[in-house]
Formats: sequence, C-alpha cells, structure tokens
Amino acid sequence: MRLLIKNGRVIDPHSGIDETLDILIEKGKIADIKPKIDANKANVIDASRLVVAPGFIDMHVHLREPGQEHKETIKTGSLAAAKGGFTTILCMPNTEPVNDNRGVTEFILSKAKKEAVVNVLPVASISRNQEGKELTEMADLLDAGALAFSDDGQPVLNSHLMRRALEYSKLLDALIIDHCEDKSLSEGGVMHEGHYSYLFGLKGIPESSEEIIVARDLILTEKAEARLHIAHLSVKGAIQLIKQAKKKKIKVSAEATPHHLLLDDSYLETYDTNLKMNPPLRSQEDVQALREAVKEGVVDVIATDHAPHAPDEKDVEFDKAPFGINGLETAVSLILDRLVNKKIISLKRFIEMISTNPAKILRLKNKGRISVGADADLTILNLYREIIVDINNFKSKSQNNPFHNWKLKGAPAITIVGGKKVYPF
Repeated sequence: MRLLIKNGRVIDPHSGIDETLDILIEKGKIADIKPKIDANKANVIDASRLVVAPGFIDMHVHLREPGQEHKETIKTGSLAAAKGGFTTILCMPNTEPVNDNRGVTEFILSKAKKEAVVNVLPVASISRNQEGKELTEMADLLDAGALAFSDDGQPVLNSHLMRRALEYSKLLDALIIDHCEDKSLSEGGVMHEGHYSYLFGLKGIPESSEEIIVARDLILTEKAEARLHIAHLSVKGAIQLIKQAKKKKIKVSAEATPHHLLLDDSYLETYDTNLKMNPPLRSQEDVQALREAVKEGVVDVIATDHAPHAPDEKDVEFDKAPFGINGLETAVSLILDRLVNKKIISLKRFIEMISTNPAKILRLKNKGRISVGADADLTILNLYREIIVDINNFKSKSQNNPFHNWKLKGAPAITIVGGKKVYPF
C-alpha cells in the first residue's frame, strides 16, 4: 500500500514545481513530497535521471466496446494507454450500441472497473444514436457516470439542437466536446482539399467544412454561456476563430493531435490508408499554424483521437478505408522527440497540455497535479530512452498507425494509477 519514488525530477505545472524530490504514496494518494523521505516498509522506485509528472490524461479515445470488440476492447485499450503513459482516458460514445443511455454508460464503467488498468471515463452522446435529431437524457447520463457529451465522429448539424444541447449543458455544468465538420461540404472527401488532392486524384475535404461549424458553435456557446471543447483542431482559419473567442472570454478550449502537428497532406503520396483520418492531414501552412497555436496557448490540450481499426478494414483502396489512426502508444514519444527535443515547446508546456489542462477542463480535482492528497496517478518519463516504433508490439488490438519504424527519443518509463504500477507490465 506504500510506494516511495526517490530522486525524480518532479515537474508539476499546476504548482510550478520543477525540482528533484521524493514522493510518498499511501492508499492510492500522494502522502508526502519532500527532497528526502525515509519510509519503512515501502516499495521503492529509483527515479534518478527520470521525470515524474502528474498522470497523463487523454481526452479523446475510441475504445470500441461495446459492439466492435474486433477493433479494441476496454481491456486492450487500457493496456495500450498504460504503455503510452496515460493514467486516465475518455472514451467516445460511437460504440454499438451508441452510449446514449445509462445502460451503456454503466456497462462501460462496470467493465472498466473489472478489466481496465487505467481510469476510463465515458463520454455520452449529445443526440440519440448520434443522429442529430433528438437530445439524449443528459441529466440521467451524468447521474450514471458520464463525464461529458459529444457526437464525435458525427457533427451536430442541426443548429437548433446544438443550441439546446449547449443550454442544457450550462444548466448541468457539463462539457460539450465538439466534432466540427459540415457534412454538406466534406461528404465523399477522403483527404485535405488542395494541391495534393488534385495531384493524387482524391476527393478533398475543404478547410471551410471545419471553420463553419467552429464559427457557429462559438456563437452558440457565447449565447448559452456554456463550456465548449473543440476536438482535433486542424485548420488555420478555425485556430484564428478560437483565438478571437478566447479574447472575448468565451469558455472554449481546444485540442490538437500528434498526427496533425507532425504530418501534412503531402504524406498521402503513398496512399497509405493509415494516413486517412478525419479531420484529414492538412496543408503545411495549417501544420505550422497549429504548432504556433500550441506554443501560444490557443490550443490547450494534446489528445490522441485513438481510433483503432482491424487490419482487413484498412487493407483496401484508399477511398473505401475507414478514417482513423491508432495513437495511444506513440503519442508521448512523438511529441517528446519532434516538439520538445526540437525546442518547439518546453517539457513543462507539454506536461501542462497532456495532464494539467485536461484535468482543469474536465474538472478532475484530484488529478493533473502532484500535491498531498491528490490521486497517486503519475507518469514517469525517460527523456533519454530511444525507441523504434513497432506496431507488432502494440498492446492495442489494432495496428493502424503510420509511424511504424520511426526512431524517437523519449518515452514513458513507468505508469502509476492509484498508487499501483501498471506499466511496465
């Protein structure tokens, strides 16, 4: 029941700590933090040359269960999360059946309690069956254990329904997570509309499909005085809209994925279906704008949008392949290697975006910080560890990841959830 982490470089953006400290854990909580702690009958982890951070939180994960267990399960998804350094994950509602009623929410929580090695928090759908026609029983779903609401994978195209959802969320003090896509503009598209879509002969998805819904929902959010989180932000125009909204004190936050921060639409020259995602990989100009938004604080969160698919589903013509990338086991190393090590963002900023800010946005009071009394959810990083991404060693059931064979420096070393070491396995 007692765990002592010694000699680690503790970085906690919440408190401003960045120094070598010992951390004592008792009964799943942080019991003490000091330069030197002696504890009898405690298991000891020597964290010399390692970074100890508040447990990483992924706000955007698809676990597929119930109904699509051939792609992923709550158990395998949680193992992938633990290996990837995540202690808490939010699972999106586009399961089969959709998480639009308390029965599904309670099933996910029950299954997670029995089989998951990390915290699994369900996101319920905004509309019944994600059809965008009728609101779910939001109060009942919150009571059942849902943490937020989203029709992720499907935009809420009916403006009146979205307005009502935001108004109810204000009354319930709940968060709306927004998939921004105008289907009338994106329908049939498989990649970013631009030079390369014409060159490769693939139907494009215009930037305006994202910008229009972001603009609409910022207007509705301001009127409702609600809280809105923009999922998988990808285009320069939408970034500018969010920047303006924040200046107006609209309660909006936004996330970016590693693949949108590192890859652009030129990569699709290989027609690799593992590069097909929604929103699609955008132009180099959009990538640069997204990186600047991360540096400036316009983007608050890094999230994976982990969307596993079975090999046979991706092993088809590009037009026919489903959207989505498997991301839980590569995200941390990708950002450490390509953004932190190249000094595009600081290590503290990275930890803030992947732990402190998600906890704040989700109002998880005992997570996202290292302080006495907080949950003992910790991610310990080895900044010197060099890895080669190997999809064949994934804990996830699926392998649809375009970073196979990438050499990266920096990786999770130990993942601790509720005072228990859940990785290495």
